[in-house]
Amino acid sequence: MALKPTIYKLKISLSDLNREYYDTLNLTVARHPSESLPRMAARVLAYCHNATDLLTFCRGLSEADEPDIWARSLDDQLLLWIDVGEPAVERIKKASRRARQVKVYSFNSKSGVWWEQNKAGFAELPVAVYRFDWDQVNNLAGLFQRTMEFSLMLSGDSAFVSTESGECEVSGELLQAASN
Repeated sequence: MALKPTIYKLKISLSDLNREYYDTLNLTVARHPSESLPRMAARVLAYCHNATDLLTFCRGLSEADEPDIWARSLDDQLLLWIDVGEPAVERIKKASRRARQVKVYSFNSKSGVWWEQNKAGFAELPVAVYRFDWDQVNNLAGLFQRTMEFSLMLSGDSAFVSTESGECEVSGELLQAASN
């Protein structure tokens, strides 16, 4: 019998000062059995950085042809493809042919090595690549509960998170801007 995903219910008061976007997000996030809690936290952060009415979580780890998050237009055009982790250049190359905009959010302890090995390949692609601080993502993951409410403020390159069980900051770094 296959393991089932763990469901998280998150109510996020989002204040994105960079985009002047303010919303209350009611998210149901399915954590795949093979997904670590820090990876799920990075997915939620990536979602918040790009929040719009059209943005949705995808099957990601369960489906090779889908990203972690995407935005589709009302006429089903793929507007935004978001991968979280350290994807292969070929995967992102295919994604850049399918979607108008592609973003990658790297987050783990080997992110620096991954970027050094792949940045030449990514340089040829019209994609944006970001890196979240690994230790700070771990701190955020430690605050997660199956049902929770928290506030998240995005300002500059940082996300400031406040929950009932604590607070943390997760800084990000733009490794490559999208070139169109």
